[in-house]
Amino acid sequence: MMIYMDNAATTKMRREVVEAMLPFMTSEYGNPSANYEFAGRAKNAIEKARADIAGTLNCEPEEIYFTSGGTESDNWVIKSKGLESRHGHRNHVITSLIEHHAVLNACHYIEKRNADVSYVGTDSMGVINLIQLEDYIKTDTSLISVMAANNEIGTIEPIKKIGEIAREHNIAFHTDAVQAYTNIKLDMQKLPVDFLSVSAHKINGPKGAGFLYARKGCDIMSFMDGGAQERGRRAGTENVSAIVGLARAAVIACRQMEQKVGRECKIRDYMISRIQKEIPNARLNGHPVNRLPNNINFSFERVDGGTLVAMLDQQNICASSGSACTSSSKEPSHVLKAIGLSDELANGAVRLTINEIITKQEADYVINCLKYNIKKLQSVD
Repeated sequence: MMIYMDNAATTKMRREVVEAMLPFMTSEYGNPSANYEFAGRAKNAIEKARADIAGTLNCEPEEIYFTSGGTESDNWVIKSKGLESRHGHRNHVITSLIEHHAVLNACHYIEKRNADVSYVGTDSMGVINLIQLEDYIKTDTSLISVMAANNEIGTIEPIKKIGEIAREHNIAFHTDAVQAYTNIKLDMQKLPVDFLSVSAHKINGPKGAGFLYARKGCDIMSFMDGGAQERGRRAGTENVSAIVGLARAAVIACRQMEQKVGRECKIRDYMISRIQKEIPNARLNGHPVNRLPNNINFSFERVDGGTLVAMLDQQNICASSGSACTSSSKEPSHVLKAIGLSDELANGAVRLTINEIITKQEADYVINCLKYNIKKLQSVD
Protein backbone atom coordinates (compact mmCIF):
# COMPACT_ATOMS: atom_id res chain seq x y z
CA MET A 1 0.00 0.00 0.00
CA MET A 2 1.10 3.55 -0.74
CA ILE A 3 1.90 5.76 2.24
CA TYR A 4 1.19 9.34 1.21
CA MET A 5 3.31 11.91 3.05
CA ASP A 6 3.21 14.84 0.63
CA ASN A 7 0.06 16.61 1.74
CA ALA A 8 1.70 20.04 1.42
CA ALA A 9 1.83 19.37 -2.34
CA THR A 10 -1.81 18.32 -2.62
CA THR A 11 -4.46 16.38 -0.74
CA LYS A 12 -7.01 13.72 -1.62
CA MET A 13 -10.51 15.05 -2.22
CA ARG A 14 -13.04 14.04 0.39
CA ARG A 15 -15.93 11.85 -0.70
CA GLU A 16 -18.36 14.49 0.60
CA VAL A 17 -16.67 17.11 -1.59
CA VAL A 18 -16.99 15.00 -4.73
CA GLU A 19 -20.66 14.32 -3.94
CA ALA A 20 -21.33 18.03 -3.47
CA MET A 21 -19.67 18.85 -6.79
CA LEU A 22 -21.28 16.16 -8.97
CA PRO A 23 -24.69 17.81 -9.53
CA PHE A 24 -23.01 20.93 -10.93
CA MET A 25 -21.03 18.79 -13.35
CA THR A 26 -24.08 16.88 -14.58
CA SER A 27 -27.68 18.03 -14.06
CA GLU A 28 -27.15 21.56 -12.63
CA TYR A 29 -24.92 22.83 -15.44
CA GLY A 30 -26.46 26.27 -15.91
CA ASN A 31 -24.33 29.38 -16.45
CA PRO A 32 -24.76 31.44 -13.27
CA SER A 33 -24.75 34.68 -15.28
CA ALA A 34 -27.87 33.76 -17.26
CA ASN A 35 -31.31 35.16 -16.37
CA TYR A 36 -33.55 32.15 -15.80
CA GLU A 37 -34.33 29.82 -12.90
CA PHE A 38 -32.10 26.95 -14.05
CA ALA A 39 -29.06 29.24 -14.12
CA GLY A 40 -30.20 30.87 -10.89
CA ARG A 41 -29.66 27.62 -9.03
CA ALA A 42 -25.98 27.69 -9.99
CA LYS A 43 -25.77 31.34 -8.94
CA ASN A 44 -27.36 30.52 -5.59
CA ALA A 45 -24.86 27.70 -5.06
CA ILE A 46 -21.98 30.14 -5.59
CA GLU A 47 -23.41 32.64 -3.12
CA LYS A 48 -24.02 29.92 -0.54
CA ALA A 49 -20.41 28.80 -0.98
CA ARG A 50 -19.26 32.40 -0.52
CA ALA A 51 -21.24 32.71 2.71
CA ASP A 52 -19.98 29.34 4.00
CA ILE A 53 -16.36 30.31 3.39
CA ALA A 54 -16.88 33.72 4.98
CA GLY A 55 -18.13 31.88 8.05
CA THR A 56 -14.85 29.98 8.36
CA LEU A 57 -12.93 33.29 8.51
CA ASN A 58 -15.47 35.35 10.47
CA CYS A 59 -15.76 37.88 7.66
CA GLU A 60 -18.43 39.18 5.28
CA PRO A 61 -19.40 37.17 2.17
CA GLU A 62 -18.70 40.18 -0.09
CA GLU A 63 -15.07 40.05 1.09
CA ILE A 64 -14.58 36.67 -0.64
CA TYR A 65 -13.58 36.52 -4.33
CA PHE A 66 -13.30 33.15 -6.05
CA THR A 67 -10.14 32.46 -8.08
CA SER A 68 -8.34 29.51 -9.65
CA GLY A 69 -6.18 29.04 -6.54
CA GLY A 70 -3.44 30.49 -4.37
CA THR A 71 -1.16 31.45 -7.25
CA GLU A 72 -3.79 33.62 -8.90
CA SER A 73 -4.81 35.16 -5.59
CA ASP A 74 -1.19 36.04 -4.76
CA ASN A 75 -0.59 37.51 -8.21
CA TRP A 76 -3.78 39.54 -8.05
CA VAL A 77 -2.77 41.35 -4.86
CA ILE A 78 0.91 41.86 -5.63
CA LYS A 79 0.42 43.10 -9.19
CA SER A 80 -2.48 45.32 -8.14
CA LYS A 81 -0.70 46.97 -5.21
CA GLY A 82 2.70 46.95 -6.88
CA LEU A 83 1.67 48.47 -10.20
CA GLU A 84 -1.27 50.73 -9.34
CA SER A 85 -0.74 54.42 -9.97
CA ARG A 86 0.03 56.42 -6.84
CA HIS A 87 0.44 60.04 -7.93
CA GLY A 88 3.35 59.18 -10.19
CA HIS A 89 5.42 57.63 -7.39
CA ARG A 90 7.31 54.36 -7.79
CA ASN A 91 5.50 51.76 -5.68
CA HIS A 92 7.35 49.82 -3.00
CA VAL A 93 6.45 46.30 -1.86
CA ILE A 94 7.98 44.36 1.04
CA THR A 95 8.02 40.57 1.08
CA SER A 96 10.27 37.85 2.50
CA LEU A 97 13.02 35.65 1.13
CA ILE A 98 11.11 32.46 1.97
CA GLU A 99 7.83 33.12 0.15
CA HIS A 100 6.22 30.70 -2.29
CA HIS A 101 7.28 31.30 -5.89
CA ALA A 102 3.78 32.60 -6.65
CA VAL A 103 4.71 35.61 -4.52
CA LEU A 104 8.41 35.83 -5.41
CA ASN A 105 7.91 35.61 -9.17
CA ALA A 106 5.04 38.10 -9.04
CA CYS A 107 7.41 40.44 -7.21
CA HIS A 108 10.07 39.90 -9.88
CA TYR A 109 7.40 40.78 -12.48
CA ILE A 110 6.55 44.11 -10.89
CA GLU A 111 10.24 44.91 -10.38
CA LYS A 112 10.70 44.73 -14.14
CA ARG A 113 7.88 47.26 -14.46
CA ASN A 114 9.42 49.93 -12.25
CA ALA A 115 8.18 48.78 -8.84
CA ASP A 116 10.62 48.56 -5.93
CA VAL A 117 10.70 45.37 -3.85
CA SER A 118 12.51 44.69 -0.57
CA TYR A 119 13.10 41.12 0.64
CA VAL A 120 13.15 40.56 4.40
CA GLY A 121 15.33 37.83 5.88
CA THR A 122 14.59 35.35 8.66
CA ASP A 123 16.32 33.73 11.58
CA SER A 124 17.67 30.16 11.39
CA MET A 125 14.19 28.76 12.12
CA GLY A 126 12.50 30.72 9.35
CA VAL A 127 10.84 33.39 11.49
CA ILE A 128 10.59 36.78 9.75
CA ASN A 129 12.94 39.49 11.02
CA LEU A 130 10.44 42.08 12.25
CA ILE A 131 13.11 44.72 12.95
CA GLN A 132 14.41 44.48 9.39
CA LEU A 133 10.86 44.55 8.03
CA GLU A 134 10.10 47.80 9.84
CA ASP A 135 13.44 49.28 8.74
CA TYR A 136 12.51 48.60 5.09
CA ILE A 137 9.29 50.64 5.24
CA LYS A 138 9.29 53.77 3.07
CA THR A 139 6.81 56.56 2.46
CA ASP A 140 5.80 54.89 -0.82
CA THR A 141 5.41 51.34 0.55
CA SER A 142 2.05 50.13 -0.74
CA LEU A 143 2.06 46.48 0.39
CA ILE A 144 3.64 44.01 2.81
CA SER A 145 3.23 40.37 1.75
CA VAL A 146 4.36 37.63 4.17
CA MET A 147 3.03 34.08 4.22
CA ALA A 148 1.13 32.81 7.27
CA ALA A 149 3.09 29.55 7.36
CA ASN A 150 5.92 28.26 5.20
CA ASN A 151 5.14 25.49 2.74
CA GLU A 152 8.57 23.84 2.99
CA ILE A 153 9.69 24.07 6.61
CA GLY A 154 6.31 24.61 8.28
CA THR A 155 7.27 27.67 10.35
CA ILE A 156 4.23 29.70 11.42
CA GLU A 157 4.89 33.42 11.00
CA PRO A 158 3.83 36.20 13.41
CA ILE A 159 1.25 37.63 11.03
CA LYS A 160 -0.64 39.46 13.78
CA LYS A 161 2.51 41.45 14.65
CA ILE A 162 3.29 42.04 10.97
CA GLY A 163 -0.25 43.26 10.38
CA GLU A 164 0.00 45.62 13.34
CA ILE A 165 3.21 47.09 11.90
CA ALA A 166 1.47 47.54 8.54
CA ARG A 167 -1.51 49.25 10.18
CA GLU A 168 0.74 51.65 12.09
CA HIS A 169 2.18 52.82 8.77
CA ASN A 170 -1.11 52.69 6.80
CA ILE A 171 0.20 49.92 4.53
CA ALA A 172 -1.91 47.08 3.09
CA PHE A 173 -0.96 43.62 4.40
CA HIS A 174 -1.35 40.42 2.37
CA THR A 175 -0.69 36.90 3.59
CA ASP A 176 -0.47 33.70 1.57
CA ALA A 177 -2.45 31.35 3.82
CA VAL A 178 -2.47 28.37 1.47
CA GLN A 179 -0.75 26.12 4.02
CA ALA A 180 -2.18 27.79 7.13
CA TYR A 181 -5.90 27.83 6.32
CA THR A 182 -7.72 25.15 8.37
CA ASN A 183 -4.44 24.26 10.11
CA ILE A 184 -4.39 27.31 12.36
CA LYS A 185 -7.23 29.58 13.50
CA LEU A 186 -7.70 32.60 11.24
CA ASP A 187 -10.25 35.18 12.41
CA MET A 188 -10.46 38.26 10.20
CA GLN A 189 -12.13 40.25 12.97
CA LYS A 190 -9.04 39.78 15.13
CA LEU A 191 -6.23 39.66 12.58
CA PRO A 192 -5.00 42.92 10.96
CA VAL A 193 -4.89 41.26 7.53
CA ASP A 194 -6.22 43.04 4.44
CA PHE A 195 -5.75 40.31 1.82
CA LEU A 196 -5.49 36.53 2.24
CA SER A 197 -4.95 33.77 -0.35
CA VAL A 198 -6.27 30.19 -0.17
CA SER A 199 -6.18 27.13 -2.45
CA ALA A 200 -8.78 24.35 -2.37
CA HIS A 201 -6.56 21.38 -3.16
CA LYS A 202 -4.56 21.82 0.05
CA ILE A 203 -7.68 21.21 2.17
CA ASN A 204 -9.10 18.08 0.49
CA GLY A 205 -10.86 20.12 -2.18
CA PRO A 206 -10.52 20.25 -5.99
CA LYS A 207 -7.51 21.55 -7.91
CA GLY A 208 -8.00 24.77 -9.84
CA ALA A 209 -10.09 26.55 -7.21
CA GLY A 210 -9.34 29.03 -4.46
CA PHE A 211 -10.28 32.41 -3.14
CA LEU A 212 -8.95 35.80 -2.19
CA TYR A 213 -10.17 37.49 0.96
CA ALA A 214 -10.11 41.27 0.47
CA ARG A 215 -11.12 43.35 3.47
CA LYS A 216 -13.97 45.74 2.80
CA GLY A 217 -12.60 49.18 1.94
CA CYS A 218 -9.24 47.89 0.67
CA ASP A 219 -8.86 48.89 -2.96
CA ILE A 220 -7.72 46.31 -5.48
CA MET A 221 -7.88 46.58 -9.25
CA SER A 222 -9.60 44.01 -11.46
CA PHE A 223 -7.31 41.12 -12.30
CA MET A 224 -9.03 39.87 -15.45
CA ASP A 225 -11.17 41.92 -17.82
CA GLY A 226 -14.34 40.64 -19.41
CA GLY A 227 -17.76 40.10 -17.87
CA ALA A 228 -19.12 41.29 -14.54
CA GLN A 229 -18.44 38.14 -12.53
CA GLU A 230 -17.19 38.45 -8.93
CA ARG A 231 -18.66 41.94 -8.67
CA GLY A 232 -16.68 43.10 -11.70
CA ARG A 233 -13.32 42.22 -10.16
CA ARG A 234 -12.57 38.80 -11.69
CA ALA A 235 -14.11 38.16 -15.11
CA GLY A 236 -14.83 34.70 -16.51
CA THR A 237 -17.61 32.15 -16.15
CA GLU A 238 -17.40 30.70 -12.66
CA ASN A 239 -16.28 27.12 -12.10
CA VAL A 240 -19.41 26.33 -10.13
CA SER A 241 -18.63 22.72 -9.21
CA ALA A 242 -15.12 23.61 -8.00
CA ILE A 243 -16.42 26.55 -5.96
CA VAL A 244 -19.03 24.31 -4.33
CA GLY A 245 -16.33 21.71 -3.63
CA LEU A 246 -14.00 24.33 -2.15
CA ALA A 247 -16.70 25.53 0.25
CA ARG A 248 -17.66 22.00 1.28
CA ALA A 249 -14.02 21.13 1.94
CA ALA A 250 -13.48 24.34 3.93
CA VAL A 251 -16.52 23.81 6.15
CA ILE A 252 -15.58 20.20 6.93
CA ALA A 253 -11.92 21.06 7.55
CA CYS A 254 -12.77 23.90 9.92
CA ARG A 255 -15.32 21.80 11.78
CA GLN A 256 -12.77 19.00 12.27
CA MET A 257 -9.70 21.21 12.71
CA GLU A 258 -9.13 20.73 16.43
CA GLN A 259 -9.35 16.96 16.22
CA LYS A 260 -7.27 16.81 13.03
CA VAL A 261 -4.51 19.06 14.37
CA GLY A 262 -4.32 17.04 17.58
CA ARG A 263 -3.83 13.77 15.70
CA GLU A 264 -1.27 15.23 13.31
CA CYS A 265 0.78 16.90 16.05
CA LYS A 266 0.99 13.60 17.93
CA ILE A 267 2.35 11.69 14.90
CA ARG A 268 4.52 14.65 13.79
CA ASP A 269 6.22 14.93 17.17
CA TYR A 270 6.67 11.16 17.38
CA MET A 271 8.36 11.06 13.98
CA ILE A 272 10.57 14.07 14.70
CA SER A 273 11.67 12.55 18.01
CA ARG A 274 12.56 9.19 16.46
CA ILE A 275 14.45 10.75 13.56
CA GLN A 276 16.48 13.00 15.87
CA LYS A 277 17.35 10.09 18.17
CA GLU A 278 18.03 7.43 15.57
CA ILE A 279 19.59 9.20 12.57
CA PRO A 280 22.96 10.82 13.40
CA ASN A 281 23.27 14.56 12.68
CA ALA A 282 19.73 14.87 11.36
CA ARG A 283 18.85 18.59 11.27
CA LEU A 284 15.25 19.64 11.84
CA ASN A 285 14.40 22.57 9.54
CA GLY A 286 11.86 25.12 10.69
CA HIS A 287 10.63 26.19 14.11
CA PRO A 288 10.59 23.28 16.62
CA VAL A 289 7.32 24.45 18.23
CA ASN A 290 5.57 27.07 16.08
CA ARG A 291 5.22 24.89 13.02
CA LEU A 292 2.37 23.45 11.00
CA PRO A 293 0.88 20.33 12.60
CA ASN A 294 1.61 18.14 9.58
CA ASN A 295 5.12 19.33 8.64
CA ILE A 296 8.36 17.38 9.12
CA ASN A 297 11.45 18.68 7.29
CA PHE A 298 14.94 17.30 7.90
CA SER A 299 18.34 17.72 6.29
CA PHE A 300 20.70 14.74 6.29
CA GLU A 301 24.45 14.91 5.86
CA ARG A 302 26.09 13.33 2.81
CA VAL A 303 22.71 12.54 1.26
CA ASP A 304 21.04 13.83 -1.91
CA GLY A 305 17.40 14.60 -1.10
CA GLY A 306 16.19 13.84 -4.61
CA THR A 307 17.82 10.41 -4.57
CA LEU A 308 16.39 9.71 -1.11
CA VAL A 309 12.89 10.66 -2.28
CA ALA A 310 13.28 8.31 -5.28
CA MET A 311 14.31 5.48 -2.96
CA LEU A 312 11.29 6.13 -0.74
CA ASP A 313 9.11 6.03 -3.84
CA GLN A 314 10.41 2.51 -4.56
CA GLN A 315 9.24 1.63 -1.05
CA ASN A 316 5.73 3.01 -1.78
CA ILE A 317 6.26 6.22 0.21
CA CYS A 318 5.38 9.61 -1.29
CA ALA A 319 7.60 12.39 0.04
CA SER A 320 9.35 15.44 -1.41
CA SER A 321 12.65 17.25 -1.30
CA GLY A 322 10.96 20.68 -1.34
CA SER A 323 8.01 22.50 -2.84
CA ALA A 324 6.08 20.61 -5.52
CA CYS A 325 6.27 23.73 -7.69
CA THR A 326 10.08 23.48 -7.85
CA SER A 327 10.53 19.69 -7.81
CA SER A 328 12.19 19.70 -11.25
CA SER A 329 14.71 22.38 -10.26
CA LYS A 330 18.33 21.40 -9.60
CA GLU A 331 18.94 24.47 -7.48
CA PRO A 332 18.97 24.23 -3.65
CA SER A 333 15.74 25.31 -1.98
CA HIS A 334 15.60 29.10 -1.67
CA VAL A 335 13.87 28.64 1.69
CA LEU A 336 16.62 26.45 3.13
CA LYS A 337 19.30 28.78 1.78
CA ALA A 338 17.52 31.77 3.31
CA ILE A 339 17.62 30.19 6.78
CA GLY A 340 21.37 29.70 6.46
CA LEU A 341 21.86 26.11 5.30
CA SER A 342 24.85 25.16 3.18
CA ASP A 343 24.24 23.82 -0.32
CA GLU A 344 25.01 20.32 0.96
CA LEU A 345 22.41 20.43 3.73
CA ALA A 346 19.86 22.19 1.52
CA ASN A 347 20.27 19.48 -1.11
CA GLY A 348 20.02 16.80 1.58
CA ALA A 349 16.55 17.84 2.74
CA VAL A 350 13.39 15.77 2.71
CA ARG A 351 9.90 17.04 3.55
CA LEU A 352 7.25 14.72 4.95
CA THR A 353 3.78 16.23 5.30
CA ILE A 354 1.31 13.92 6.97
CA ASN A 355 -2.46 13.86 7.39
CA GLU A 356 -4.72 12.83 10.26
CA ILE A 357 -5.15 9.23 9.07
CA ILE A 358 -1.45 8.31 9.13
CA THR A 359 -0.96 5.56 11.70
CA LYS A 360 1.93 4.99 14.09
CA GLN A 361 2.73 1.78 12.22
CA GLU A 362 3.00 3.67 8.93
CA ALA A 363 5.16 6.31 10.60
CA ASP A 364 7.47 3.59 11.91
CA TYR A 365 7.76 2.04 8.46
CA VAL A 366 8.69 5.39 6.92
CA ILE A 367 11.31 6.10 9.60
CA ASN A 368 12.81 2.63 9.22
CA CYS A 369 13.02 3.13 5.44
CA LEU A 370 14.67 6.52 5.99
CA LYS A 371 17.27 4.97 8.29
CA TYR A 372 18.02 2.17 5.84
CA ASN A 373 18.23 4.43 2.80
CA ILE A 374 20.35 7.10 4.48
CA LYS A 375 22.81 4.52 5.80
CA LYS A 376 23.06 3.03 2.31
CA LEU A 377 23.63 6.44 0.66
CA GLN A 378 26.21 7.51 3.23
CA SER A 379 28.13 4.22 2.91
CA VAL A 380 28.47 4.79 -0.84
CA ASP A 381 29.83 8.30 -0.16
